Amino acid sequence: MKRALRIGLLALLSLSATAATSPRALAPAAGGLWEVATDATGHNAEKVCVPLPEVLAQYEHRSGRCTRVVISDVGTEVVIHYTCADGAFGQSKVTLITPRTLRIDTQGISGGLPFHYQLHARRVGACVAR
Repeated sequence: MKRALRIGLLALLSLSATAATSPRALAPAAGGLWEVATDATGHNAEKVCVPLPEVLAQYEHRSGRCTRVVISDVGTEVVIHYTCADGAFGQSKVTLITPRTLRIDTQGISGGLPFHYQLHARRVGACVAR
């Protein structure tokens, strides 16, 4: 009985560790300072410091308290659904172009209104400590 309990506990801990890991599709990318723009040229890019690249999936709600769930993680694409404390939500498909370049197709509800757009993100370095 104790052995079965230990095996069950180990399995539960293993599942918890898996849920906390980054999506495999984004494993080559790293957190840091990213330039995010609405076009691939980077024109009018906004600089954003993120601890993990998957945080860019909730770009519309980047200042919100949101929880993310990986829906699909295949090859170089990951689909992430997120919900925020204020009732907003979204779903994004993040495509790894290179370890320093991502394309983000995102849609959802923000401020009670729908949104849908594509972003291009480029890692430009480490975040600067303030």
